[in-house]
Amino acid sequence: MKITDVRVKLVSSESRLRGVATITFDESFVVHDIRIIEGENGIFVAMPSKKTPNGTFRDIAHPIHGEMRKVIEDAIVVAYNEALSETSEPEEE
Repeated sequence: MKITDVRVKLVSSESRLRGVATITFDESFVVHDIRIIEGENGIFVAMPSKKTPNGTFRDIAHPIHGEMRKVIEDAIVVAYNEALSETSEPEEE
């Protein structure tokens, strides 16, 4: 399974949320609402989740093993950094 597209929407907020990503696999399966969060040790990725009736959160999509999680996180962090650099570059006249 290959990642064929990553899109990041930057978020400006007082919270630790820095952006939201959408990732596409094999040009045929997409996962929306992956949160990009600023943690104590830098940026990390939180999979889409929903709140359960007892107030906890449960992932609704997530990788099964650590290797795939790293592939997803790395691709999203690269796209996030690219989006940041695009917004900080001076506009051409």
